[in-house]
Amino acid sequence: MSKGLLIGLGVAALLLFWGIGVRNGMATENQEVEASWAKVQTAYQRRADLIPNLVKTVQGVANFEKSTLTDVINARASASQIKLDAKDLTPENMQKYQAAQSQLSGSLSRLMVVAESYPQLKATESFSELQSQLEGTENRIKEERDRFNDTVKGYNNKIVTFPNSLIAGFSGFTTKGYFEADAGASKAPSVDFGK
Repeated sequence: MSKGLLIGLGVAALLLFWGIGVRNGMATENQEVEASWAKVQTAYQRRADLIPNLVKTVQGVANFEKSTLTDVINARASASQIKLDAKDLTPENMQKYQAAQSQLSGSLSRLMVVAESYPQLKATESFSELQSQLEGTENRIKEERDRFNDTVKGYNNKIVTFPNSLIAGFSGFTTKGYFEADAGASKAPSVDFGK
């Protein structure tokens, strides 16, 4: 064999092993995104699992506003219907998922505000415990969303940088969507204490 042929085969082998290493790295990062997404879903599921107990506790209080409870129940059902597989984390799908979860968050917030008007409800131990668990769960959701976004950032950076982007394109790796702030979140709420 000629020296040139050996060098050519050596370069080809190096490029092949480099390509395999890059693709394996992308696959590993993709698995990290999927694992992180599973943790986000677990945190949201924990919240969804707490809601029936919260609704039952609130229903025990006479004359509680039925429309608020109905909103919470409907929002939970809507949020539970949207299933998003880790392989489909496009920005558009992330927005749909986030919109459903935001609707549920808003309904829960309204429920808690209305509950403030019912001292007998606030005084019950089970309501206080559920309220505390929901607050903790909301914190967990925020933490998992932050971790998810960090993981997606690492993955997206890996697949869009050159020359990795070449291998990503051939291997079918695409960018994943992030969790974003809800629409209008950057505006401070107006507070009016009356005149």
